[in-house]
Amino acid sequence: KLTPELLSAIAKAETLAEGEDLYLPYKPKRKTRASAAKEKGLEPLAEKIFLQNEKVDVETFAASFIDAEKGVNTLEEALEGARDIMAEWISENQEARKNIRELFWKEGVVESRLLKGKEEEGQKFKDYFEWTEPVSKTPSHRMLAMRRGEKEGMLILDIYPNEETSIATLERQFIKSSGAVAEQIALAIKDCYKRLLRPSLETEVRIESKMKADEEAIKVFCTNQKELLLAAPLGQKNVLAIDPGFRSGCKVVCLDKQGKLLFNTNIYPHEPQRESAKSKGIIKDLCEQYNIEAIAIGNGTASRETESFVRSIGLPNRILIVMVNESGASVYSASDVAREEFPTHDVTVRGAVSIGRRLTDPLAELVKIDPKSIGVGQYQHDVDQIKLKQGLDDVVMSCVNSVGVEVNTASKELLAYVSGLNASIAKNIVEFRNQNGPFKKREDLMQVPRLGEKVFEQAAGFLRIREAENPLDASAVHPESYVIVEKMAKDLGCEVKDLMNSTELRKQLDLTKYITDKVGLPTLTDIVAELEKPGRDPRESFEVFSFTEGVNTIADLKIGMKLPGIVTNVTNFGAFVDVGVHQDGLVHISHLSDKFIKDPNEVVTVQQKVFVTVTEVDVPRKRIALSMKADPFAEPTPSAKPQKGKRENDRRKPDNKPEQSMEEKLALLVNKFKK
Repeated sequence: KLTPELLSAIAKAETLAEGEDLYLPYKPKRKTRASAAKEKGLEPLAEKIFLQNEKVDVETFAASFIDAEKGVNTLEEALEGARDIMAEWISENQEARKNIRELFWKEGVVESRLLKGKEEEGQKFKDYFEWTEPVSKTPSHRMLAMRRGEKEGMLILDIYPNEETSIATLERQFIKSSGAVAEQIALAIKDCYKRLLRPSLETEVRIESKMKADEEAIKVFCTNQKELLLAAPLGQKNVLAIDPGFRSGCKVVCLDKQGKLLFNTNIYPHEPQRESAKSKGIIKDLCEQYNIEAIAIGNGTASRETESFVRSIGLPNRILIVMVNESGASVYSASDVAREEFPTHDVTVRGAVSIGRRLTDPLAELVKIDPKSIGVGQYQHDVDQIKLKQGLDDVVMSCVNSVGVEVNTASKELLAYVSGLNASIAKNIVEFRNQNGPFKKREDLMQVPRLGEKVFEQAAGFLRIREAENPLDASAVHPESYVIVEKMAKDLGCEVKDLMNSTELRKQLDLTKYITDKVGLPTLTDIVAELEKPGRDPRESFEVFSFTEGVNTIADLKIGMKLPGIVTNVTNFGAFVDVGVHQDGLVHISHLSDKFIKDPNEVVTVQQKVFVTVTEVDVPRKRIALSMKADPFAEPTPSAKPQKGKRENDRRKPDNKPEQSMEEKLALLVNKFKK
């Protein structure tokens, strides 16, 4: 079956779809209407009609195939069987599939509508009860939202181009005659499109559009994840962390500079217990006893009330009071990692510890949590989970390696993301450290089981030892390059630490002297830059942030209010901002800037501090609309872009618009091309 022509076509196929089209006629099939017709001996009739010889009397020729024994009882049954065979030939024609596929992408429309009887149950999909737009322009978040609505049985989703245009495209390709022969082929084309081609290609387009939507959503998730992981750390401080609550009270923990749990208790400053004075005394005593430098308060239930309570105590100004995003803390507290670290404490203590550690070093704490639980993506549960995990793991690894890891304090979860290491080797490093004390130099890592030369070569540059004998062990300079730095110091007649501390000495270096066949000028430039700020943290410095006092719940919001907020999530359609009312507000992409923007990431990033204006508050639905425009209530300028239209097909016509005749359409086209 592999003819020279077919072999050539396969070799020229540039996409998987083209390859599948070529294979389709040879693909094993279940019993079809066409195969049933062939069994009845109707293939010669189909071939005769498909050859389009106008001299053939179709009915007379078809009558000769009537055979009750074969199941062909009437003339119409014979012609119908022949049309079934021709329909299959048309659907398997590579050129036909290519043309209709292109039509699907160029003119195909996504149509979403409410499933009858689901009006109340499907309220969260209200925007898509009657929605149409070109599939080529459907953004990721809308495609995933409509597919979720369909999956949950709330919406009906269709994707296809105008039926008349599609059938006309096929007729131009296959009908080369007129009369009765052409009529039979036209009927076969119509049947082929409705029964075979459209369902097949709609499935193909649905799959491909889903893949594109997944790719875009994962990209958004990874961008947000990176910003969150690289959020500014407070640094090594003694921290008192509070996981707020009303009836069950507030869990309080005290952590030392390394994040070690020193003490935990409960206080009940809110309703119904209202032990305000007693709670104030406990917080004051703990701050003095453990020399507390910062208080971290989780931003969940009772967070703003707890913040107001803590600020009313009258603590020294040197103690920072900071609201911390606790998304995912409950997931961590119930995880195997948390149980292993705190086997004798309950989930509330573990959650409070996580909140405190997030303040001092967000990266070190967030790597312990499943990235999907942090809530910085869009439709993360609807996308390809394997690709999502791979993308997020790559982001975490990139962030960990760009910041570097203090090998004597890092958890095994953090070490596992260092280039060259894995969970097993990371566990061995921690066990070796616990048994033998802190590492004094990078070379000591070679004594760790399973950490051989190759692993050391990959990982050493990302591992830091701050109190090491060799000052280079606290930097990102790789041990392979130590000899170069030592030669630089020797040539200048100084010690390595002197070279690291003196800008004047570094300026005297002639880097061209140290170029070899293995080390080029870019590497040498990087080494000198690292010597200037050894082990520098690429993350921004920490800034204290406070929400507006007195605005604690969504009911406190008023239209026109201007509030400080923190960006918690960035999506393709805008950004979510926490303004301190337990419900994030949405700044739609059209309200992110006074100028037109295509991508919200051009303007905002996760963890960014912003000022917003409240433009709409829907308390029952817990929805808040915000704006970052200078004048969010100004009348919008007329848009040159067309508004979303309705599918122009036999089921739905544009409202109040008379149908144009073919002559009018042609006249418009002629005028357009003349211009």
